[in-house]
Amino acid sequence: MANYQTSFAVNGKDYWLKRYYFARAAFSVIWVAAALTAGRQSFSAAAVLLIIYPAWDAAANYVDATRNGGLAHNRSQAINVAVSSVMTVAVVVALTMSMNWVLGVFGLWAIFSGLSQLGTAVRRWKTSGGQWAMILSGGQSAVAGAFFIAQALKPDAPSIANVAGYAGLGAFYFLVSAVWLTVSHMRQKTV
Repeated sequence: MANYQTSFAVNGKDYWLKRYYFARAAFSVIWVAAALTAGRQSFSAAAVLLIIYPAWDAAANYVDATRNGGLAHNRSQAINVAVSSVMTVAVVVALTMSMNWVLGVFGLWAIFSGLSQLGTAVRRWKTSGGQWAMILSGGQSAVAGAFFIAQALKPDAPSIANVAGYAGLGAFYFLVSAVWLTVSHMRQKTV
């Protein structure tokens, strides 16, 4: 009986993560589509999208942390919520300066949020499936952040398309984790 309850608890947690990862992937796909259409046509649309992206990350990490014991028990996500919230404000300020500043802020945010995501995935490794993709995503995010900072220092003005590729990769990793959990859950049901 205890094994069944333990197995059920893990499945319940994985069920939440599956829904969470699908939601994160869907948001990112929609964001990329909006960035590559409206965001390339209008600075105002691009500005709103650039502000929404780290704000969404803060909100999503907050919800996930509260579903998994709260921010006090999920320090990497607590850090991510704080960093993403601060960077949302920093993007607003950077938009008044130049797109180079915006890309630099996104670079810093990608490094810190990527490392936080990596920490969360490592912590969940033994209790939840699909974390290998989240580890890759966190590492890729940190590397992309350094690349963004290097690009921001160049004289050429970047565009929202620079960030869209990053968001697209994030969508891919979230989708992989969600599908991995879905397949794992289906296999458990058949056993």
